[in-house]
Amino acid sequence: MKKLLCTSALVLGFGLPALAEGYQPDPNAKPGGNIVITYKDDVATLDPAIGYDWQNWSMIKSIFDGLMDYDPGTTDLRPGLAESYSVSDDGMVFTFKLRDGVKFHNGRVMTADDVKYSLDRVTNPTTQSPGAGFFGSIKGFDEVSSGAADHLDGVKVLDASTVEITLSRPDATFLHVMALNFASIVPKEAVDAAGDDFGKQPVGTGAFSLGEWTLGQRLVFKKNPDYWRAGIPYLDAVTFEVGQEPVVALLRLQNGEVDVPGDGIPPAKFQEVMSDPAQAERVVEGGQLHTGYITLNVNTPPMDDVRVRQAINMAINKDRIVQIINGRAVPATQPLPPSMPGYTPDYPGYAFDVDGAKALLAEAGHPEGFETELYVMNTDPNPRIAQAIQRDLDAIGIKAAIKSLAQANVIEAGGNGTAPMIWSGGMAWIADFPDPSNFYGPILGCDGAVEGGWNWSWYCNEELDTMATKADSITDAGMVDDRMKMWSDVYMGVMKDAPWVPVFNEQRYTMKSPRMGGADALYVDPVSIPVNYDYVYVTE
Repeated sequence: MKKLLCTSALVLGFGLPALAEGYQPDPNAKPGGNIVITYKDDVATLDPAIGYDWQNWSMIKSIFDGLMDYDPGTTDLRPGLAESYSVSDDGMVFTFKLRDGVKFHNGRVMTADDVKYSLDRVTNPTTQSPGAGFFGSIKGFDEVSSGAADHLDGVKVLDASTVEITLSRPDATFLHVMALNFASIVPKEAVDAAGDDFGKQPVGTGAFSLGEWTLGQRLVFKKNPDYWRAGIPYLDAVTFEVGQEPVVALLRLQNGEVDVPGDGIPPAKFQEVMSDPAQAERVVEGGQLHTGYITLNVNTPPMDDVRVRQAINMAINKDRIVQIINGRAVPATQPLPPSMPGYTPDYPGYAFDVDGAKALLAEAGHPEGFETELYVMNTDPNPRIAQAIQRDLDAIGIKAAIKSLAQANVIEAGGNGTAPMIWSGGMAWIADFPDPSNFYGPILGCDGAVEGGWNWSWYCNEELDTMATKADSITDAGMVDDRMKMWSDVYMGVMKDAPWVPVFNEQRYTMKSPRMGGADALYVDPVSIPVNYDYVYVTE
């Protein structure tokens, strides 16, 4: 066994990710204060096993912790609740040593039993976690997933501060998985007491605890005075005001009443903001591993015919959609964004070809087209993008009725399979970690095509699943290129089956009030999307 502390050396040299050296506290940070964040829609849940949308991800990350974490503003791994860990020479057994004295918000000290309970819970089918599939490499996952067992055989408590996790296959992404919200550690007694309401009564070990939640109005997070990371959070409280239209939120920010508009800069106001030097100075831009796409439910006729799905791909004018968002994106050709390893640079995607799309529809037996529904999140610019998609589909005879709903309702329709088509804007995939596997398993793999999952196309290609598993079993650093080639082949297979229409890869833009401090990367944090609340602060 090789022991690993907080080091920048490549882990084991067999392909697992490097660890960060550790975040240094901001010497300019001023402790104290309360900030206001706005959102149009209310929050669906703060349960880390279930929450998986743009809006609640950073909130959950501030309430809970996992064994692993990331340096703020980066995708660089660092230890979290585990102060150290060791890995067997074959990369199949991970032993985590927990930090001493870490307390849950209810005052109880966290132990190794809590780690086991949390991993058993998130993988239990009764939890209906959309992230359960991430843990597929842990020994015993298949038995838990099928209902044959109620605990992961591969997770063992060695003592109160030591957990051993044995894999059934090598997994190059495993340490990243341990940093996901889904791997957050929760106390069993709090889950048992709250039952189905744990998402409204969360208890974690994070930098903030939930102080108030008035449905439809606000959530208030308060500073955890016993937080195990010294010196943070800087803020005393964070208030999330919901039910705020993005245009109104921007006006309130301009008036000094809001610190960060959580839904970003309204596209209709983008040029106005950028043309004003005083406002433009407070705009934060960040790259993100993002793809916006249309899901096509392969279980819904006639989209169960690959020719129909290919025709829809050919019907969409992606350049025009990019114009709707002020050119803040590039047209996408495949599920992976261009900066992600495994991207296939010479793949042109489906060309915009109305006549070709009509011919394919006719070949599939639908020369006059058909009627369907297109679900969309109701925050601008998504309804306008849906209208552009609607016009493109109409040009080939497909009449798509738009269902513009709150984010939680669209997610529900996708997760229960009732939505024939979904424009993913506002919920579009941003990588949980910088590896091509993250764009497959939860949103295109068979494990994600389940009730409550995020594979809204309900696409399952077992041959590609096998190839994906084989790719993630490559942990030899000398075979990284081979692994990326396999992932490229997986995504080319996906595009042949066409369960998606990849539309664009978007940049992230947001604003902050003049009093907000902290590095810009914290406001477009690639992991704590959209804002890393633990490390931002106010300057007055």
